[in-house]
Amino acid sequence: APGTPILTAPLPQERGGNNSFTHEALTLKYKLDNQFELVFVVGFQKILTLTYVDKLIDDVHKEFRDKYRNEFQQKGALGLLNGTFDFKDDFMRLLRDAEESSKVRAPTVMKTFEQSLKSQKTVKCMIETRGEKPKEKVKNKKNKGSKKDGTEAVAVPSKASAADKQLSAAGDKEELTKDEILQKNREEFFRRHMKAGEKSRSPKPDAQKEKGKKPRVWDLGNSNAKVLDYSNSATNGSADTCPVEEFDPDMALGDKNREPGRLYDLEYESDDEAEEEKVVQNPSKPSVKKGGLGGMFGMLKGLVGSKSLTRDDMDPVLEKMKDHLIAKNVAAEIAVQLCESVAKKLEGKVMGTFTTVTSTVKQALQEALVQILQPQRRVDVLRDVMDAQRHRRPYVVTFCGVNGVGKSTNLAKISFWLIENGFSVLIAACDTFRAGAVEQLRTHTRRLNALHPPESHGGRTMVQLYEKGYGKDAAGIAMEAISYARNQGFDVVLVDTAGRMQDNAPLMTALAKLIAVNAPDLVLFVGEALVGNEAVDQLVKFNKALADHSMAQTPRLIDGIVLTKFDTIDDKVGAAISMTYITSKPIVFVGTGQTYCDLRSLNAKAVVAALMKA
Repeated sequence: APGTPILTAPLPQERGGNNSFTHEALTLKYKLDNQFELVFVVGFQKILTLTYVDKLIDDVHKEFRDKYRNEFQQKGALGLLNGTFDFKDDFMRLLRDAEESSKVRAPTVMKTFEQSLKSQKTVKCMIETRGEKPKEKVKNKKNKGSKKDGTEAVAVPSKASAADKQLSAAGDKEELTKDEILQKNREEFFRRHMKAGEKSRSPKPDAQKEKGKKPRVWDLGNSNAKVLDYSNSATNGSADTCPVEEFDPDMALGDKNREPGRLYDLEYESDDEAEEEKVVQNPSKPSVKKGGLGGMFGMLKGLVGSKSLTRDDMDPVLEKMKDHLIAKNVAAEIAVQLCESVAKKLEGKVMGTFTTVTSTVKQALQEALVQILQPQRRVDVLRDVMDAQRHRRPYVVTFCGVNGVGKSTNLAKISFWLIENGFSVLIAACDTFRAGAVEQLRTHTRRLNALHPPESHGGRTMVQLYEKGYGKDAAGIAMEAISYARNQGFDVVLVDTAGRMQDNAPLMTALAKLIAVNAPDLVLFVGEALVGNEAVDQLVKFNKALADHSMAQTPRLIDGIVLTKFDTIDDKVGAAISMTYITSKPIVFVGTGQTYCDLRSLNAKAVVAALMKA
């Protein structure tokens, strides 16, 4: 309308098929035409639910492009900027068609009895003759046990007609002989079965019953009962709380040739030779050899020569890509959005003479996956800890996640990594619900103190445990631990929380309270690499709970991800894509084993190589 201000803003980068932009009460939807460098935009009020907007913008795009195709090819889109387009009538027609198509259709009318197949049956086909048996019942009786087979074999000839009873003498003897043999075998079987049962029930005279119950002695257990007695409580922060334990350090450290304090990248050896695609120079004869990618990409080798890509060219390849991503544990919804984003990016792009559709789509998908895994904001824990040291306060990290994903185990790995970089750590045992949670952290603390004794650090204990037992308020324990760390000069506080399902509202409220009250520097979500669609549900609901139950205007959400059990999934690494895509948060640490050294940083290219492996 005249006088209406026009909202101008840079078009957001398409990601996962998202082609909308919302500003206050208005919503813009746009579509890009890469071939002619056109942008089609439709604007409407955000409160309106217009189901036909996508259809309208697609129809306008096709109609406008087909109508002015020749002019665009001759002058180009930039040459027609000052021109006028007689498209108003066409637009109104397309708008009416889109509105009509969105109207609710009338429900289908139920068939009458005359129109159904049952009315075509005759009375004759429904009459059952006496003595006849349906075919299905006869088939079912063929599979009965061996006991009934013998009785039926005698019963059937007795009901036969008089002509069947007049058998020859030789035939009668054969039938009687078979019955006798069957009866004898049956009696012999029962006789042997009864003897075996009597033997098994008879007690052995040599066996003597031992009196009393003896405790079981485990092979790797400790026979000293005093070591296993944790009933005497000690003061938090005292060195006597976590006495030094003697054990094999090689078993806890794993790799002897590692560099202390270094966080290695994930490694993945991809078979490049198996993934190289054989390009055929004759476009009329596409390659059908089984070499190259094989499996997923081996069937699609069609070559295009100097023409623009269409959706029909890419659909078969994208369908294979989508199934491949889902098989690699990428969430189904995210796999569809990724393929849709790649299709919109490549639609209308001019291909080279010796370039295949499969290689082009695969390359675009790889670039999109690497971009997703490389975060916009990189979390550098060591730099942030040193910055907190300059302000003379501890750096606080809170771990959260569902049950059984490995929060306490990976907290111990991160503690070991921080200790090797020269930082002292205080572990806050805020899991006051799970039985054995405090004892597990106490065991890790003893092991870490044995690996890094105070003598190696100038008499300073590098890791201590702060705990108040079970059944207490987790937020209060975390606040006391942070205050204790500030007074005692600890560099890092690692807060361990209880595992909780994302649908448990009371526990999610308690977690939001812990984070809101203590304001940690880093909130890490611990998730396992074994999940697929569940990873999306967990992260979305954890973030939603933290936002809903926070009292601040800008609620504190998840800052990063710890991906655990990565050594159990081989090349099914799709959970990494699902988690980073849904939150746009980086994967800070990756757990890869059972020793303290099995902690890695994410290597985006290695993960994508494993994901694209056929």
